[in-house]
Amino acid sequence: MTFLDTGVLVGALLDQHPEHAACLEALEDSEKPFTDAHALAETFATLTGFYKVPAGAAAELTLGLTDHEIPSVLAAAKAAGAVWAGTEVLRLPLAVAPIFVQWLERTIPEKRDKILGRLRAMRGGRLNDARFGSRMRGEGFFADQIFQMFEVACRRAGFPEDSPELSTTAFRRPEGAQLALGL
Repeated sequence: MTFLDTGVLVGALLDQHPEHAACLEALEDSEKPFTDAHALAETFATLTGFYKVPAGAAAELTLGLTDHEIPSVLAAAKAAGAVWAGTEVLRLPLAVAPIFVQWLERTIPEKRDKILGRLRAMRGGRLNDARFGSRMRGEGFFADQIFQMFEVACRRAGFPEDSPELSTTAFRRPEGAQLALGL
């Protein structure tokens, strides 16, 4: 499986993009390409010029899986115009955990135990911790290590310590009753 981020999607979709050929080739050559909702929304925003807030970079990190990519991801985000960066520790709620474990077993079985062990160390022995304040950060040595690495990489990439202050002045409460889900 190949994760396709905004850069590849935008480059593949725009003929005039300077990396169009390489991005299109990456898309076409990908075995089981996939993306996430954030990347799709970001791609839409980029293609339509919809952004009205400062662009930032967000990363979900897992020690032993994606931690080595922190500096290069942040440097690329800064070069692409991001003005802030944020991160969270990988969350595996409900049905997501067994899917992730199966993916590890299928793609990188030699790292499975290391990755799951570190996630459990950050989640009080479980793969998920839904408690507010802990679920996005984790706890303990490995969680601290991730955030220290991220902070150092942010400084090296030139990101400020704080994200920009966002305004809620354009927010308008929808009129009428809230819609029901009909479940």
